Amino acid sequence: MIEEQLGRCVASWCPGATGVTAAAKLSGGASQETWSFDIVHPDGVIGAILRRSPPGYGAAPSRAAGLDAEAVLMRLAYEAGVPSPKVLHVLQPRDGLGTGFMMARVEGETIARKILRDEQFAKARPMLARQLGQIAAGIHGLEVAQLPELRRMTAAKEIFELERDYRGFDWPRPVFELALRWLRDHDPGPSDEVTLVHGDFRHGNLIIGPDGVRAVLDWELAHFGDPMEDLGWICVNSWRFGEIDKPVGGFGTREDLFAGYEAAGRRADPDRVKFWEVMGTLRWGVMCCGMMQRFRSGPDHSMERAMIGRRSSETEIDLLRLLAPRGK
Repeated sequence: MIEEQLGRCVASWCPGATGVTAAAKLSGGASQETWSFDIVHPDGVIGAILRRSPPGYGAAPSRAAGLDAEAVLMRLAYEAGVPSPKVLHVLQPRDGLGTGFMMARVEGETIARKILRDEQFAKARPMLARQLGQIAAGIHGLEVAQLPELRRMTAAKEIFELERDYRGFDWPRPVFELALRWLRDHDPGPSDEVTLVHGDFRHGNLIIGPDGVRAVLDWELAHFGDPMEDLGWICVNSWRFGEIDKPVGGFGTREDLFAGYEAAGRRADPDRVKFWEVMGTLRWGVMCCGMMQRFRSGPDHSMERAMIGRRSSETEIDLLRLLAPRGK
């Protein structure tokens, strides 16, 4: 069924396409799905990905940019030279596939365990932190006036929302209380420059090959805000997967990240990055608590939710390390 729908849609915008094969669902929650498929064409098979909300599903959650906005952001990033999959088609009502877009499939790996340990990525790993600095600079350099309407975030607003979510669990955690107090005391105030922020710049949303970063995925949390937020998020210990001495994704140093960022013409602010690293660590901890809460209350008592929920204790250790006085 899905291949027939995809085939009709592809024929409307891809001259010469004769059909679609190998359609496979990669992921799918209650409201969004991701499919991989091949477009059959006389010039050769075209690998493609569909991201969609099927017909009948409502708007994206309040923190999400929405699939239409994602498509615009990815097109602008691709045109500006930021490694991002090429958007092939934005779904129209006549396509009958819901809301979303089709993009070119980029080959590579997204699983952190493989990227950090497999031999095929050994030569790439020392380059990744600097590459990510350059890529972040490209994202933050996109012309704001050309971008779609997105939510605007400040440090103060993020602290407020995190505390609201945390209090809503009615699950007191002294380390989270300490982190909230630290964030309020160290709020650096509004950024001098407000830019596009990817919002989820980390393992899992990066396609890596033996040559390095090939694409940035999942722009759904993109917003306007402090560009240092992205640099802090990639440094959160939860994305190091055991390689804690390499703060950037378990493969590099902050110095390399900042060097790549500055080589691309932008200035990194280490103090603001530290603030956003603390914020990101607490955010992930609160998100883990949310997973545990949903596991407890049901109806989805999946083991995956419980395992992610358990990781909230790991973020407490990470926060204590971050907030300890220097030299301790």
